[in-house]
Amino acid sequence: DPGHQGPHVDMSATEPNGPNSSEMKAKATSGTSGVYSGLGEYQLNLDVSLKLQQILEDRGYEVVMCRSDNDTAISNAERALLAAQSGAEIYVRIHANGADDRSVQGALSMSPSPSNPYVPHLYTESQRLSQTLLDSYCAATGFDNRGVQYTDTMTGINWSQVPVTILEMGFMSNEHDDLAMADSSFQQTMAEGIANGIDTYFGQ
Repeated sequence: DPGHQGPHVDMSATEPNGPNSSEMKAKATSGTSGVYSGLGEYQLNLDVSLKLQQILEDRGYEVVMCRSDNDTAISNAERALLAAQSGAEIYVRIHANGADDRSVQGALSMSPSPSNPYVPHLYTESQRLSQTLLDSYCAATGFDNRGVQYTDTMTGINWSQVPVTILEMGFMSNEHDDLAMADSSFQQTMAEGIANGIDTYFGQ
């Protein structure tokens, strides 16, 4: 799931934060952008995801993409439901981070907590997926490993029906991370790190 989509796609309409939730959130946002590279997060996420798709298919995986261009109007809940309806075994959400403090750098992953009001049963496998992907990604890229964070406010997690993770690949507000992630050859390394994590997850 390459996070976000182009800013020209209006996703400001709302949807429930989780099944039967009364809290409504925007269907999607256009994400952040590189302070130094000028690259939009939506484009970075897609570039890495397309490389990851090719690597995984070369390794024998069947890959379902939530979007393969920047024009697809698909909400966060719809992405999670697509993963389940397609028969996916895991749901991998590709994102990048931003922070007011430009010295903050590194990668992290996000998983539902054990007390998530919608998908507490997905906690154990989602946590394992999040940790495995993050560790492999950081081993491949050399990025700082900021650990797994637990969140119960993400629509795409709350609607998931299979183990889910958000990989925040790096901080687009940090010069080191931003310029590295904008480099096409380094994006291949990033994608290989994620693919290695998926191999490890299914091999355990």
